[in-house]
Amino acid sequence: MPRSALLSPQLRWTTIGSIALIFLGAFESLAVTTIMPTVSKELDGEQYYSLAFSATLAASIIGTVVAGGWADRRGPSRPLIVAMAVFIVGLILSGTATSMIVFVVGRFLQGLGSGGIIVALYVVVGRLYPPALHPKIFGAFAAAWVLPSMIGPPVAGVVADTISWHWVFLGVGVLVVLAAAFIAPALRQLRGMTTEQHPDARIGWTPVWAVIVAAGVVGVSFGGFFVVIAFVIILIAARPLLPPGTIRVRRGLPSTVLLRGAFAAAFFGTEVYLPYLLHDKYDLPSWAAGLILTVGAVSWALGSEIQSRMGERMSHDNTVRIGAAVLVLGVATQLVTALFMFSPIVAAAGWFFAGAGMGLVYPRISTLVLSYSTERNQGFNSAAMSISDNVGGATAIAFAGLLFTTFAADGFVAALALTSVLAVLAVPVAFRVRAERG
Repeated sequence: MPRSALLSPQLRWTTIGSIALIFLGAFESLAVTTIMPTVSKELDGEQYYSLAFSATLAASIIGTVVAGGWADRRGPSRPLIVAMAVFIVGLILSGTATSMIVFVVGRFLQGLGSGGIIVALYVVVGRLYPPALHPKIFGAFAAAWVLPSMIGPPVAGVVADTISWHWVFLGVGVLVVLAAAFIAPALRQLRGMTTEQHPDARIGWTPVWAVIVAAGVVGVSFGGFFVVIAFVIILIAARPLLPPGTIRVRRGLPSTVLLRGAFAAAFFGTEVYLPYLLHDKYDLPSWAAGLILTVGAVSWALGSEIQSRMGERMSHDNTVRIGAAVLVLGVATQLVTALFMFSPIVAAAGWFFAGAGMGLVYPRISTLVLSYSTERNQGFNSAAMSISDNVGGATAIAFAGLLFTTFAADGFVAALALTSVLAVLAVPVAFRVRAERG
């Protein structure tokens, strides 16, 4: 039977296992936010609170680069196995930690493993799934990433309150082992395929550059003048980790990778201020202000489902352009709301469009990156896409924070003006994602 559906016999367990791994990685990432106040207090480690997050993000950049180069050279099986093992060890360390230092080490390993898992799974998709199914499987990945934003925090809170915060990590570890069992047959199949290996695939100094980029991302979190210095360091160190021409917005793959970062910068740079805006300016309780994030998560999932159902009937070109326009509408609505103090309903409606734009575009960017790739560089290009995503979001949040504190009286307007400009700048990039392959 041809591999014409995600749940066809040949792909069923690979699809289930892959989606489960994405879901669990996202759940763990979001659940930590809920339980961190409890963890830091119990382990007497308030001074390491932010490090528990920045260390994970930095490690994920290193994990993506190492796994990407390894997958290009030897195939995705071993990198995925090692990444899952590292992720599980990190969960065990954090789940059994009796000191904050051990907990942070566990979080670092979780980032290292999760970064490797994502890139290796992209290569698995490139090797096993026909191109016609790429929008569908990446749409499923997007939904698996977004769903935990709705259920992760409350579930983690219930587990922490009724059992122990330790089981938020240990429980996920058990489920990761189960997901690994689902995907194991596919890994054996990949190792048995006569797929050509490429020991000469580029790797060189890329792990070193990845470490420098990761350090730059951590530096961004310090704020102030560190943001500018760290951003320059990131720009210099990231060049060898991205397709040639990415910084110059060259047509094709470079612009596609850059577009991922542009979308992340506009969306996540805006998202972090929305609950704050609604709580501070409209006196909404925290739970009500946070509902706007749920609105964005739901529309993100809907956008992913729409592009999946449309498949090849909606070209990649048109999808990313429509998504870019919708994102501009959603982000600009937040700026207008802050500027004129419109109703929170307006902000929620605008954020619904922003989430839909992300849902339309993110799966198609992943599809485009694979379409531009060969077995020699699937891992490198997938890692580049993840790096663009992480760096774009982190630097936008940092610069928005700098403006927020500088323009105290109009901090929300200043921060949202920046992210609106970033959303607008993503539109011309979206018009450069397609070109002749070469």
